[in-house]
Amino acid sequence: MDRTGALATPELQPFLPMLYVAWADDALSPDDVRVLRERLEAQPWLKPALRIALEQWLDPARPPSAAELATLRRTLERSVGTMRPTRRLSLAQLASSMVDGHACEATAHALAEIESLLALDAAHALDDVITPYEHDAPRPFARGPRPDVAAMRAMLDGPHVAVRETVRAFLAEPAHRSAYGLTKEEHRAKVLGWLEELAKTVGIGALAYPGVTTDAPDLGGYLAAFETLAYGDLSLLIKNGVQWGLFGGSIFFLGDDAQRAKYLHEVASLGLLGCFAMSEVGHGSNVADLETIARYDAESDEIVVHTPSESARKDWAGNAARDAHVATVFAQLEVAGERHGVHAVLVPIRDANGEELPGVRTGDCGHKMGLNGVDNGRIWFDHVRVPRANLLSRHARITDLGTYESAITSPGKRFFTMLGTLVGGRVSVAAGAVSASKVGLAIAIRYASERRQFGPTKEPETLLLEYPTHQRRLLIPLATTYALSFAIDELREAYLRAQREGAKDTRELEAHAAGLKAIATWHATRTLQACREACGGQGYLSVNRLADLKSDTDVFTTFEGDNTVLLQLVARELLGRYAKRFTGGPVALVRALASAAVLTMREKAPFRAHRADEASLRDPEMQRAAFAWREESLLRSAAARAKKRSDAGMDAQDVLMELQEHLVALAEAHVERRVMDAIAGAVDRAPDDDTRAWLAKLRDLHALATLEARAAWFVENGELDGGQTRAIRKLVPKIARELRDAAVPLVDAFGIPDACLAAPIAFHDPAHPRW
Repeated sequence: MDRTGALATPELQPFLPMLYVAWADDALSPDDVRVLRERLEAQPWLKPALRIALEQWLDPARPPSAAELATLRRTLERSVGTMRPTRRLSLAQLASSMVDGHACEATAHALAEIESLLALDAAHALDDVITPYEHDAPRPFARGPRPDVAAMRAMLDGPHVAVRETVRAFLAEPAHRSAYGLTKEEHRAKVLGWLEELAKTVGIGALAYPGVTTDAPDLGGYLAAFETLAYGDLSLLIKNGVQWGLFGGSIFFLGDDAQRAKYLHEVASLGLLGCFAMSEVGHGSNVADLETIARYDAESDEIVVHTPSESARKDWAGNAARDAHVATVFAQLEVAGERHGVHAVLVPIRDANGEELPGVRTGDCGHKMGLNGVDNGRIWFDHVRVPRANLLSRHARITDLGTYESAITSPGKRFFTMLGTLVGGRVSVAAGAVSASKVGLAIAIRYASERRQFGPTKEPETLLLEYPTHQRRLLIPLATTYALSFAIDELREAYLRAQREGAKDTRELEAHAAGLKAIATWHATRTLQACREACGGQGYLSVNRLADLKSDTDVFTTFEGDNTVLLQLVARELLGRYAKRFTGGPVALVRALASAAVLTMREKAPFRAHRADEASLRDPEMQRAAFAWREESLLRSAAARAKKRSDAGMDAQDVLMELQEHLVALAEAHVERRVMDAIAGAVDRAPDDDTRAWLAKLRDLHALATLEARAAWFVENGELDGGQTRAIRKLVPKIARELRDAAVPLVDAFGIPDACLAAPIAFHDPAHPRW
């Protein structure tokens, strides 16, 4: 009977080194083989097919022929051919390395026991098949100076270091490692279990409601925890955001003090699981036109929640498919026949046993491109009655007399106040996207620092990170990721300050969050694709995490607001502020004229007043002026085009439609200017000269690579000439080379625990034995 056909069986792969050691070079006697076989047969976890294959190969009466042993060796060589371990490996370690970096515990334990029992020196017995990679030789990328990782990490971490370290410790636990290859239900169960641990042992949920469940003055600790949690399984991150950010946040921001006290402790501890039911199948971004109705019935003193049509079905609500017991439902509130716009109502949807309540029907959105550990669902309401007290009443209420009452008299302002709950979500999604970019870059850059390909004859092959094209595809995104990280810090602080001070007008903050969310999530999508490609076939393997990072973050560009729609919101806010410069009497007029004068000055300052030499192009004031000039120029031209059409009698909606692409370009320029200012500010506040110098290189690379990408616009507008664009094009790869030797320390500064990063290729071994 041919035994070699079974060698390709995936379940047999971790046992190949053991089989080779058992028969090669008379390493074991027939009695040893008999003991080995008996030990394996005693393992209750062996599947029948695997048991049969092992019995065939470990029959003392039928040792393998020379041909069979040669086939075994070739199969083993193929399995370990891409491995580059830094030391000799035991049987258990090899088994773990050969099956996605983590053999099952039973397999590893059995092999370790066998190796010890038979006093095997398996590591040396396999030297002719797999030779340890000696990495004591100097590596080109490590020749130059390197930044202080601790100092850089301190700048990136900012405040709330203790919270971040607690989350890092949680992520470093083997049981909390990012999972792949699970069924939808297995993944959901695992994520819910993790969330329960976060609530009970880490206490993240309590951090979300300052003044109610924590004495902290603001949400800073919770936001820091969220950002750090994004280094791990992103389904857990989003499940966290759904429960404590969206559902709990709706009660915290829209509920009155009594409602906060009643619900939030249970929400924080997971005693009450809920969902945030805003989006409808017919209305996603257009919240103002939601169709779900919440009609007050004065006779029963109840609110009747109803789904009037299929397009009004609540869709995509996280937790809704399985775990939620209560939904925050956004619906058109009607009192005494008058509609008052979108309000939020708490509606129970399941009983204590998880069964749907009368009038409620839920559905599962099904298997998704990513984030399958989150139970996204659909909800229909058939005249579901809830107490009047379930209307979240911080900004509006129904009185005991059955009348509607709100301190915010303007319906428009009241609506945008209601939507204020989304600002924190956009801050968090932007931060999570940047964290995911950090993970991808850490994996790809570590791999590129060790992986060699091509080179001079009879010389060591060239490291991937030595290639200019590889530097461009990874180090430019690295520089931009640093810039975005500092921009997120500024946005987070602006958000927390507004919360602490009880800011009334948050339109600028909302635009800030919307714009940065769009740019950060698009950056994550591009960066993770670049990282995947930079790792070749290894980047395609699930064990190396890039596949799940790509699929899980893809939806970041559309949830919490479609990016293109959000950028139009940003542009409208910018135009609104611009228009105010020309109203309000003489003072406003002087301000507007001064602004125009500044623009005239900037028209000459960024490039025309500077030469194309390196010092000028690396001047931070020139860089910042160039970004600001582009934003201001696009703003003025958009305003002029809008005024021209409006004066001609064009409808406002038609004006916006005609200018849509211009407005998106304006919003992008605005966010790019903010990001540029953020990294320039980080350079200025660096704690020491060395850290400042490295941050300046990152700033220069980000700034000039962005200007290189926008060069056509600057040339079209007469701001750059051919000589200057050539100078920028030459300087970008030069700065990338300057950062090459520092690339690994710069990603180490992200503070991603090794056991959380987990991707084998991040540890110089496509099948890393430790994780």
